[in-house]
Amino acid sequence: MMGTRNPDGKEVRGWVGKTPGASAGTFAEAARFGDLLVLVVLGRIVETVIEMAGPANFTGKTLLDTTNPLADAPPVDGVLPFFTGPNESLGEKIQAMLPRARVVKAFNSVGSANMVNPHYEPGPPTMFLCGNDAAAKAEVSGVIRQFGWEPFDCGSILASRALEPLCMLWCIPGFRNNQWTHAFKLLVR
Repeated sequence: MMGTRNPDGKEVRGWVGKTPGASAGTFAEAARFGDLLVLVVLGRIVETVIEMAGPANFTGKTLLDTTNPLADAPPVDGVLPFFTGPNESLGEKIQAMLPRARVVKAFNSVGSANMVNPHYEPGPPTMFLCGNDAAAKAEVSGVIRQFGWEPFDCGSILASRALEPLCMLWCIPGFRNNQWTHAFKLLVR
């Protein structure tokens, strides 16, 4: 189920119509419906969306957080501005807003075109993740593998401070050279 402000909107109805088994509802309906929730919204509206969804609806559930704290300003020399500082992250803020949810940050440094089944000559790219709950990270790691990526656990939700800037780094070649097909790969020796 996709949560949205307007479940009866034309684009939403079109997506539901061409996606077998899909449905749409309000943010609250989707949060109640799902066992594994995925937060895919503009970082600046995260608080509003969580309030609309009802924080109690996240209790005990894994929340895959794909958001980034993008400021409402254009990139400068390809670098996106963030509304968070270097010693804070949106992932930590989300976990604080939803203390009874199991927040896992992942999929925040890749474009939608390469999110599922990316094909690269050196093999599957690395998807970095972090969160406080081992079972939730294992669940999200399974999704990452199913999507054709190699998961790498960076530790607690505190590591969102490092993962969110990967979005900045990922976007630089796109904004500077219109190159949006790259991915990160962690090489271990």
